[in-house]
Amino acid sequence: MTKQIREYLEHLRQFLEAEHSQEEYAVELSRLHVRIGFFSHERLIHLLVTLGFAVFFLISLFMALTVGGVGLYILTVLFLVLLVPYIKHYYFLENSVQKMYLIYNQLEQLAGGKA
Repeated sequence: MTKQIREYLEHLRQFLEAEHSQEEYAVELSRLHVRIGFFSHERLIHLLVTLGFAVFFLISLFMALTVGGVGLYILTVLFLVLLVPYIKHYYFLENSVQKMYLIYNQLEQLAGGKA
């Protein structure tokens, strides 16, 4: 997903650097609107998964600190190891979708306000 988003943002950057007709801007605006919907859905799913892992991490940390035991400490570390990449990926998704919102506004102006 990261590669796909980076490639699409690069496509948008190149598209905006060139001159186009209002109709071409409107078509690209429509495409971007659909893509934003897909990426926003992906962002929501990753938010839920990240929150789930955060809750599991906190529960296992609480249990490890109160009950103790090597197994609980290992489980806590495993949840933490999984949580860090999920947070990183969610951060990337969030920032990328925010960039797409800004580009959407730019395209909307270039297309003459048509959506």
